[in-house]
Amino acid sequence: MASQDWFEKDFYAILGVPSDASDADIKKAYRKLARKYHPDKNPGDSAAEQKFKDVGEAHSVLANKEQRQEYDAIRQMSRGGARFTAGGPGGGPGGGGFEDIFSAFGGGGGSRVRFGGPGGYAPGQGGHADQGADINDILAQMFGGGAAQRAGAPPGGFDAYGAPRGPRPGRDVQASTTLSFRDAVEGSTVTLRTGDGETITTRIPAGVKDGQTIRLRGKGAHGDPGAARGDLMLKVTVEKHPVFSREGNNLTVDLPVTFAEAALGATVAVPTLDGTPVKVRIAPGTPSGRVLRVKGRGVATKKATGDLLAKVSITVPSELSDEAREAVEALSAQLGDEDPRADLMARARQ
Repeated sequence: MASQDWFEKDFYAILGVPSDASDADIKKAYRKLARKYHPDKNPGDSAAEQKFKDVGEAHSVLANKEQRQEYDAIRQMSRGGARFTAGGPGGGPGGGGFEDIFSAFGGGGGSRVRFGGPGGYAPGQGGHADQGADINDILAQMFGGGAAQRAGAPPGGFDAYGAPRGPRPGRDVQASTTLSFRDAVEGSTVTLRTGDGETITTRIPAGVKDGQTIRLRGKGAHGDPGAARGDLMLKVTVEKHPVFSREGNNLTVDLPVTFAEAALGATVAVPTLDGTPVKVRIAPGTPSGRVLRVKGRGVATKKATGDLLAKVSITVPSELSDEAREAVEALSAQLGDEDPRADLMARARQ
């Protein structure tokens, strides 16, 4: 924000509070006005949108102790509360001028800060210097660098040694979103709304996992003018799919087959996430639980592409005709008294 803005804008009036309002009163007024002028409640209303931005700007300054102090001091200057007095011991008539403001921040006593030659000032009582710090240095000492920036100093103010530092980048922002299983696998474009009403549209990369937090560069909060924006840390929740599951970059699916297909062998269709079925071969004597792998039909990311894993599940008919029952009984007689659980029992006793 430029110093011109702080001279011209009355943040207290924007929030409808007195200049001595408490932090709680400022917060309460901001919340009330933010709800009133929020873009979601006033779609298409440019006037309300501007008021929403003004209210947010006013709150961001007045809710910050240091910025509010700077703002109050600068507003006081604009109303004539600070006056330039002539240099030299004793100043001029009226006293209590601009020099008093500087001395208040300089450490008490009778010490004054007095302007010497052009761009210079001299600390001490009645002292004079041909060369000294400029107005930006003075403001940096008074307000920690913030006011110096508004008066024309380098963006970001000054560090502890008085050297200019660069513009402060924006902070990172936390957010969350929910994607369908298909959008998470294939990638999707989502639109998010920030707390200050800004709309952010961004691309979610293909292959994002449930619970994963992804960093979206340059989608966070704005920084100082000329500085980079922060990042958006987006946590993703992925909905379940009725057919497919995920193991790493592999997709899994349960594949029902009949007893005859498993016993005699067959070629069957397996569904894929993109909707195009693929054919797989069931070998004769395939047991339930065997996994058939379809290469390259899993999750495709920038680093790798997974496979589709089809797990065989043998179905048993719930009802049999008389002819079918006789056929099964004949098969059972042919197989004899083979016990498929014998090995299981033996291993359980180990």
